[in-house]
Amino acid sequence: MLTRPMDILSAFPVRKSKRQKQAFRDAVQSYLKQFGYSPTVEGGSLGCRNVVVGDPETAQYLITAHYDTCARLPIPNLITPCNFWAFIGYQLVVVLLMLFVPAIPGALAGLLAGSFDVGYYVWFLCVWVLIALMLIGPANKHNANDNTSGVVTVLEIARTLPESQRGKVCFVLFDLEEAGLIGSAAYRKAHKKASDGQLVLNLDCVGDGDHIRFFPTKKLKKDRKKLTSLYKACGYFGKKDVLVQEKGFSVYPSDQANFPYGVGICALRKKGKTLYLSRIHTPKDTVLEETNVNILRAALITFITCGAAQGNL
Repeated sequence: MLTRPMDILSAFPVRKSKRQKQAFRDAVQSYLKQFGYSPTVEGGSLGCRNVVVGDPETAQYLITAHYDTCARLPIPNLITPCNFWAFIGYQLVVVLLMLFVPAIPGALAGLLAGSFDVGYYVWFLCVWVLIALMLIGPANKHNANDNTSGVVTVLEIARTLPESQRGKVCFVLFDLEEAGLIGSAAYRKAHKKASDGQLVLNLDCVGDGDHIRFFPTKKLKKDRKKLTSLYKACGYFGKKDVLVQEKGFSVYPSDQANFPYGVGICALRKKGKTLYLSRIHTPKDTVLEETNVNILRAALITFITCGAAQGNL
């Protein structure tokens, strides 16, 4: 049972098995019912279960986050969403490691068996074992930022959103993001017509970093009216800032990619001029700054209220 969203850190630290996810969904639904909501659970492909709060067909905005827990990896998932060469370079390093590390047991097996074919098959098997571990391996028990932070923020917005504005918003907690954006793809398929024009604000890893960024999709960047509306949520809060990453290279791999007008929202650290996200998918993912949650809660409620007052975007 939840008394406040931050309790998820201790009450439901891992949400990976069917039983863990079910317990989490039950608790979230009970929590939201206290505030007059009527949450539902929608099923989809590969057994995904999305928690939907509000009317998907009439809402103007979707505020989303994935609730599934990632697998634990030996190296952090470093993301540099505004630096093309660093982003590509790190992805290449990961690919090379996945190809060359299995080559060690493959070479040993080939030498011992005196057969190239044996070595190749061992290498091939090891590559797929690594891929499987990345997707469905043992849960990372430390996931404060990825993505307990996003779930907590969604629930805080739902809790404090004025009743007069609730009809404008549908909150969705996606399942199976870590397995390939499966939950959001299922939701998009089920509500394609409505979500064609909805602004989707997707919170993923918002708890660790002073620089909160909004990453709009390519289609959203071309719609100046909708894009400009996002600036209502921006501002400076002491050492922290909330800004739209409109110009230059930007990529943020998360559920908003499945929607035409999606916005990926995350918190980043900064070294020199490079904004980056690190420590996720490892035991070091232990930081969830409640200040970030409160900033985003206030910023997005202001955005929703101002947007609603001016009519449909």
